[in-house]
Amino acid sequence: MIYPKIPLAQSVIEICLAKGITTIVISPGSRNAPLTIGFSSRSEFDCYSIADERSAAFFALGIAQQKQTPVALVCSSGSALLNYYPAFAEAFYSQIPLVVLSADRPQNKIDIGDGQTIRQENVYANHSLYNANLTEEASEKNDYEINRAIDTAKYQYGPVHINIPFEEPLYETVNTLSISPKMSSYENQKVTLTTTDLAAYAEIWNNSSRKMVLVGVNPPEFVKQFISDYLANDPTIIVLTETTSNLHHPTFINNIDTIITPFTKEDFETFQPDILLTFGGMIVSKRIKAFFRNYKPQQHWHIDPLRAYDTFGALSKHFEVCPNDFFEKFIPLLDQSVTSDYSNKMAAVVALRKIRTEDYLKTIPFSDFKVFEKVIASLPANSQLQVSNSSAIRYAQLIDIDPSIEVFCNRGTSGIDGSTSTAIGAGVASVKPTVFITGDIGFLYDSNALWNNYIPKNFKIILINNGGGGIFRILPGHKETPVFNTFFETAHSLTAKHMAAMYNLNYSVADDEESLKVALKLLYETNDAPTILEVFTPMTVNDKILLDFFKNLI
Repeated sequence: MIYPKIPLAQSVIEICLAKGITTIVISPGSRNAPLTIGFSSRSEFDCYSIADERSAAFFALGIAQQKQTPVALVCSSGSALLNYYPAFAEAFYSQIPLVVLSADRPQNKIDIGDGQTIRQENVYANHSLYNANLTEEASEKNDYEINRAIDTAKYQYGPVHINIPFEEPLYETVNTLSISPKMSSYENQKVTLTTTDLAAYAEIWNNSSRKMVLVGVNPPEFVKQFISDYLANDPTIIVLTETTSNLHHPTFINNIDTIITPFTKEDFETFQPDILLTFGGMIVSKRIKAFFRNYKPQQHWHIDPLRAYDTFGALSKHFEVCPNDFFEKFIPLLDQSVTSDYSNKMAAVVALRKIRTEDYLKTIPFSDFKVFEKVIASLPANSQLQVSNSSAIRYAQLIDIDPSIEVFCNRGTSGIDGSTSTAIGAGVASVKPTVFITGDIGFLYDSNALWNNYIPKNFKIILINNGGGGIFRILPGHKETPVFNTFFETAHSLTAKHMAAMYNLNYSVADDEESLKVALKLLYETNDAPTILEVFTPMTVNDKILLDFFKNLI
């Protein structure tokens, strides 16, 4: 067995193994050589080498997103760990466990003009659940810090940072361990609810005839079926689900913007809930946020074992438990005899919107909206869909998606950076075939994601290229000026053709409805290499088609 000679590196590696961290994403460098040698020399670890640190961090995020267990990132000193920060922040807001192991110079080398040296300690302080700043020598105190950081990531679901100073020589190895790290356990303070705790809230619930449940980001198959069935069959409840909620029932509303965008003042007042119950992660829909901010519920309860954001300025109760645990205790206390036409009124609206949507989609020319309609309908059953941010996730929320398809998007910070890298990491970790839908700006921004030797052969990228940041055209204040085209929309004439060739990816093109139909069929039949299907849509009509859609829903 080969071990790094430096005892501190041995401690980090042995504690990671003991704590079950076996997926390691390594950014090549020199200062982190003791960790790189130690992790890569052991068969117990699955190691990936990703050169671009920003891409590496999002790749690790994608793996952790799928496995729901901590993934370790290993980098050299200096600016390397700063490039992890976008993914680190995403992990914080999306509650995804990451462990950053940053190699550092010893403390006496900081701020003396040494190369690749910055102030690394606590560099992620604003978004880190725990910061372990180790000293150079192996010790029980260092062991405690390593244990505490890893356990925090594991049980509090988020990113942590372990900063590890190493002095040269860095590459020496030994055949036996020189340390026996001290292990410590984590006291996870799990909150439990009792019938007594919930009785007063059940009474409020039972006295209301208008309740809304809004569900954000959730892992697939997370919510137990009996909960969905109960919520669906109560006439006093309307359930709104985001595409990323991975929660399905024929009566649930999964295209929120389609339903509420045409609402009048009277409609908003009719459907203003007495109680808003939320669970899951971040919400995409700006319109539903505006609804609840302008027509506040009397009660807003959020269910999450860790956090509750007062998104609508109306939060009145945070139940610090898992949604399944909450409903198992809460449902038996509820009165099912309450009469209400609340859900039936909404069902009538939904039926009308469905007819209007189908009629409108039949009339529109080839455009972003038409492409999303056809692409989402083509997705293979039981596959995984990764969606980039900005326009892509918003269009995806307007189209019904087969319930067997799992949907993911980086909604923690909602940034376009790293969407491709995350999707590739998720594809590596998932047993399901992965399709990634992205816009051109997000794709170009994360082009180093393709500098990756681990992309599965059945990984598909559907790149919708409208020549710029099309989302800015539908925002208030858009005007066709040189300033807008250059500094907001970032208009361009770039394609992915040569990039696909450079990275040995299959590549195909579509630019009208017929060629898209043919290309999609071929896309799913070919699995000899990762594939990019680039779909070119007209830049200047997409915004009008989308805005007219909402007008035609009335």
